[in-house]
Amino acid sequence: MSTETIESVIPPKGKPKWLRVKLPTGKKYTQLRGLVDKYDLHTICTSGSCPNMGECWGEGTATFMILGNICTRSCGFCGVKTGRPEDLDWEEPEKVARSIKLMSIKHAVITSVDRDDIKDMGSIMWAETVKAIRRMNPTTTLETLIPDFQGIETHLDRIIAVAPEVVSHNMETVKRLTREVRIQAKYERSLGVLKYLKDNGANRTKSGIMLGLGEKEEEVIETLEDLRRANVDVVTIGQYLQPSKRHLPVKEFILPEQFKKYEEIGLKLGFRHVESGALVRSSYKAHKHIE
Repeated sequence: MSTETIESVIPPKGKPKWLRVKLPTGKKYTQLRGLVDKYDLHTICTSGSCPNMGECWGEGTATFMILGNICTRSCGFCGVKTGRPEDLDWEEPEKVARSIKLMSIKHAVITSVDRDDIKDMGSIMWAETVKAIRRMNPTTTLETLIPDFQGIETHLDRIIAVAPEVVSHNMETVKRLTREVRIQAKYERSLGVLKYLKDNGANRTKSGIMLGLGEKEEEVIETLEDLRRANVDVVTIGQYLQPSKRHLPVKEFILPEQFKKYEEIGLKLGFRHVESGALVRSSYKAHKHIE
C-alpha cells in the first residue's frame, strides 16, 4: 500500500498525527472497489468511510449491514440514520450472499441496525442471512456483530443455532457513560447477552469499546474485567471520532502509548485477541479472531 495519507478521512484541523491513514491501493483493493461500484454492493466499509478499508479488503475481509439503513435507536455516537425503518427485504440474505461471492470474500462480518419495531427484532433475518451465506460461500468464515435484541434469549438462540465462527456485540463504552452514549441500551444487559451467548454454545465471542468520550482509565480496566468475567474471547479498543456536529463531542484523543497499555492489560486478563489503537474498529483484523 502507498504511504500517502488522506487528511479528509480524519477529523478536521488540530487532530493528532496518529489519526492519519494510508491511501488504500493494491491489486486486491482495486478489484474489490471495482466490483462494489459495478454491482452497487453495500458494505459498511464504503458507506462508513472506514479508515482500514484498504487493509481489510487487501486481506479478503469486508463488513455488510442488513435490516436496512434506518435504526430504531438514537445512540449519541453513531452516524446511522434514526427513524422509522422500511419493511424488511426478504431477498436481502441472497443479495448479501451473492455480494460475498462476487467479491470472493474470505471472512465476512455481518452487522445490522437495531429493529425494535418488529416482533423478532430482526433475528430471523439474521439467521436466514447466515444460512444463505453458508450455502453460497461454504468456505467463507463469518462474524455476526449483533444488536442486543433487548436481551431476549429466543432471539439470541437463533444466532447461536446458525453457528457463526464469531459472535460479537459491542459494549461501546464504560458503565458510567452507557446511558449518555447508547441511550436505549443497558450495560448489564449487554454483558448478559455476551455471557448467554458463550454459556449456550457460541463458538467465540467478541466485544468492542470506544475511547475519548470522557472515560477514566480505571473504568476502561473495569469494563475489560467485566468482559472477561463474561468469558468474552476477543476485544477491540479504538478512538471515538465524532460523525457530525449533532453527535457527542470527542473529549480527548488517546495517546498510542495508552492504547498499547490497554492491549497489554487485556492480554494479561486472558483475552485471546486484543486489538487496541486509535484507528481500530469492530471489524479490524477480524479474520484473525477465528484463529
